[in-house]
Amino acid sequence: MVEVALLALLVLMLTLTIGVPLPFCFGAALMVMSVVGGVTMKGTMVWGFGQLANPILLAIPLFILAGTLMSVSGLAASLLRLVNIFIGHVRGGLGVVATLSCALIGAISGSGLTGVAAIGPLLIPEMVRQGYPRGYSSALVACSSVLGLLIPPSVTMIVFGCVTDTSILAAFLATLGPGLLIMVNLSVVNLVMARKFDLKLDAKPDMATLVSESRKRTVHAFPALLMPFIILGGIYGGILTPTEAAAVAVIYAVPVGFWIYKGLTWRSMLDAGKESASAVGAIMLMILFSLILSQMFVLESIPQKLVNVIFEFTQDKFMILLLVNLLLFVVGMIVNDITAIILIAPLLLPLMKAIGIDPVHFAAIIGVNTALGGITPPYASILYMGARVGGARVVEVVIPALKFLFFAFLPTVLLTTYWPELSLFFPRLFGY
Repeated sequence: MVEVALLALLVLMLTLTIGVPLPFCFGAALMVMSVVGGVTMKGTMVWGFGQLANPILLAIPLFILAGTLMSVSGLAASLLRLVNIFIGHVRGGLGVVATLSCALIGAISGSGLTGVAAIGPLLIPEMVRQGYPRGYSSALVACSSVLGLLIPPSVTMIVFGCVTDTSILAAFLATLGPGLLIMVNLSVVNLVMARKFDLKLDAKPDMATLVSESRKRTVHAFPALLMPFIILGGIYGGILTPTEAAAVAVIYAVPVGFWIYKGLTWRSMLDAGKESASAVGAIMLMILFSLILSQMFVLESIPQKLVNVIFEFTQDKFMILLLVNLLLFVVGMIVNDITAIILIAPLLLPLMKAIGIDPVHFAAIIGVNTALGGITPPYASILYMGARVGGARVVEVVIPALKFLFFAFLPTVLLTTYWPELSLFFPRLFGY
């Protein structure tokens, strides 16, 4: 039966890769389990719709809507101007601004594409004007936007918590350490690579100008800075659930976008709603069908059988974790992060428990690995969007992106996997 389950997953990934509409992809996998494996679907469809009634899942469309509203409202521009006053005159400083800005956006939106949409049109032309290659600028913004998948709140961790019955707050905190480390790594790699560019730097402000401008820009950016404090403070302070925090984010973004930053209009708000609805529809379909498929796996004890198969191959914890990382990396190259999590997480969680890996630690491992899929071809949706927003050819973007991948992301993946404290420090700090 393990062979049938693997065949179903293979059929699913192949159909997703060649562009078959989403429901038919999962339908093909379910047919493999039903026809080839003889597994009954009786009751699983009703069970799947029942799981969709989970109120926690409401946080997903709300966070996506909040991120979309933020990208068109002017919140991102105010954050960018604030950070730029401090390091815009430093060689490579504008690249650091890109990374820090995307981290701030990630702390609001929970999405990887929001950073590209909000920061790219503002920062990439400015980086090109200063002397950065267009492909490099687009790659840096795209890679930095991955932080939106790791720095809480994260849509992917909401999905992980739902499909594995793990605390969503703990999963949020698990990816915070790796996300901050990637932010630092990207900044350092950028500073090193920027040495070879002929840059036209901003004039270094004197102390009086720095104090005056920083005060003005801080006041202007204060409403935008307040948003992540409200969301994260509400969640971790126990005042708001993730769903309530997502609703607060939407409610807060609308008046701030309309009346403070004036970037939001009725037309752009309607467009943001349509864009969010389209993304949410695809995500909820994926969750429904993947829940049904994973339930069929559970009914046939596929996870436990998979554990036994792997243990027959090796019982070495180091090797098993290495194989899991390779599997997650390959799957992330083929399908998007949410699809990868809802397919692989329930399947591998029993194996992780069997070798002594805490589910919260596993959340960080799978979160970091699947986030890489957004910048790793052939899937690489975030990278392709960065190239499109930056007006660069994909080949120009891929080469610098691979450098960021090797020097900034890969060390973090290894540390997250083999040094549990990196992902467990913040959850333990908050009592999880």
